[in-house]
This record gives sequence, structure tokens and C-alpha cells, in this order.
Amino acid sequence: MIGRRTLLATAALALGLLAGGAQAQDRYPNRPIRLVVPFPPGGPADVMGRLIVQRLSMTLGQVIIENRPGAGGTLAGKAVATAEPDGYTLLLGGAGALAIGPALYPNSGLDPRAAFVPVAMISSTPYVMIGAMNTPFKTVPELLVYARANPGKLTFGVPNGAPPHMLAEMFKARTGTDILVVPYRGASTLITDMIAGRIHIGFETTSVMLGHISEGKTRGLALLRAARMPELADLPTMRESGVDMVASSWINIVAPVGTPPAIVGRLRSEITAGMRSADIADKLKMLGADATFMTEQEMAAFIAEEYLRIGILMRAANVKGE
Repeated sequence: MIGRRTLLATAALALGLLAGGAQAQDRYPNRPIRLVVPFPPGGPADVMGRLIVQRLSMTLGQVIIENRPGAGGTLAGKAVATAEPDGYTLLLGGAGALAIGPALYPNSGLDPRAAFVPVAMISSTPYVMIGAMNTPFKTVPELLVYARANPGKLTFGVPNGAPPHMLAEMFKARTGTDILVVPYRGASTLITDMIAGRIHIGFETTSVMLGHISEGKTRGLALLRAARMPELADLPTMRESGVDMVASSWINIVAPVGTPPAIVGRLRSEITAGMRSADIADKLKMLGADATFMTEQEMAAFIAEEYLRIGILMRAANVKGE
């Protein structure tokens, strides 16, 4: 029979552990926070991550970036999903790591709907349809006329398994055009080939293409946004061009499932305050991006919807990981 003293000691220990856990959360953070980025340094998403890190370092202490590219973002996703859910390991999420990668590499065992808790939405950067300067069309309607008169002769340059790959397949499906999709290992080589006229059309974010379009190195054909952008005021939207497509490169931050709500709430509050600040708003504008705000419930529903939608599209197009 368990004695009264033993019961009291056990209860005291349990209360002590609970108090210790609460105190640990109250002291959060008391060591560096790690933001895992599923891209190499220097790209637009990495830049977004560094903006957030700079802001959080001002209010929460040291925050460091760990770049972990590979396997469509699933390497970074798995690293964060299996980390201790204590608020010290976060993922810079997006369509690649939270939708395309898990669908492209189903054996990764990463289901973003179950692996993560949403922290904060960061930004949305619209895609633009681009064309080589040596192509015989300057608008989407002209492109469609040419593509239908010359089936199989136009080429879509796409980073394999990346969002532009999905957009190319979606464009073909919605317009009924026969355009050859040419997968690349990355966007940089693709853009080089387009500037040289070796690839005809593609999709990329405005953050990457604004300079190339304004300098006349590539041609902007249509903006995949609900409304035109001041920075590209003369460029029509895809809907204005007769094709119902709106798409953006979205960036958010998620944490491993099981992260204490109090810690998630504090992170969300600090990140949201940073996104509303004038300095980050100005920097986002320079990247052609819009600050985006969602509740935790809206983020969870959005991620689940994107994961399912992109998976269906990829299976229909028979897109596979390399």
C-alpha cells in the first residue's frame, strides 16, 4: 500500500515539473532560435527569412538561419518536424516545403497538415508569365494563337517540381495548348537560357523578374495577380488576358506540432508586429511582395488546401521528383 508521504512526495514532484515547464516558457527564449530555410542563401525566400530574423533578433534575442535545401524542401521540413517542439526550431515554409515537396516525394513521410502548427503568414509574391525577347508574340492572346497554330513547338522552361512547373501544367490544361515543358534543376539556368532565347516562355516571381523585365532582357506577358502592380503598370493580369489564373509564392513560418500555444502566440505577435513595421513593408515592396496576415486557423486551412490542390495537379501531370 502506498503511504501518505509517498503520495505527497509524488504530487509535489509533479507540481514541480509543471512549474518548471511553465517557468521555462516564461523565460522563452533563453537560447538562440533556429529558423530553417529550405533554400540556398541569396534567393528571394532566403532574403525574406533574413528580414524576419533581423526583426526577431531585436525583440527576442539571437535568431539564426540554417539553410537546408534539397528534396523539394522535404529535408528542411523533416528536420523541423522531428525537432523538439519547444519554440527553438522553426521552418520558413512555402509552397515548396509544405505542398509541392511532400507531394513530389511521398516516401518522405512528411504530411504538413499533421507535422506543423502555423505560426505566422509572412508574404505573398505574385508570379509573372515571361517570354523570350525573340518570340513572335507580346501578349498572352498572341501566344495562344501562335501555340495553337504551332503545336509542340513552344517550350515552357520550369524548375522541376517547383511552383512554376505547376503553373505551366495549369496553363496548358486551362488553355488546351500543346507546349513542351522542359524541366531545369534551378531557376538561374532557366532564366539565362530565356535571356539567350533558347527557351520561349515560363513563370517566375516578380521579385526575381522585375529587373529583367524593366531592363528589356525578358518580356512580361501577364501578371498572375487579381489586380495590376504599380511597378508593372502596363502589364495586364492573366485574367485580363483571358485565362483565369491567380498565383503567388507564399512564405510563412511554422513550428513542430506540440509547440506550446503560449510560445506560438508570442512568436506570432512579434512576427506580425515586424511585418506591420514601415521598414519591412518598404523592403517587401522592393521585392514586389505583399505582407500577408492570417489567423492560425486560416493558415492551417490554407496549407491543407494547397497541399491537396497541388498534389492533384502533380499526379494529373505525372510530375515526379528527380
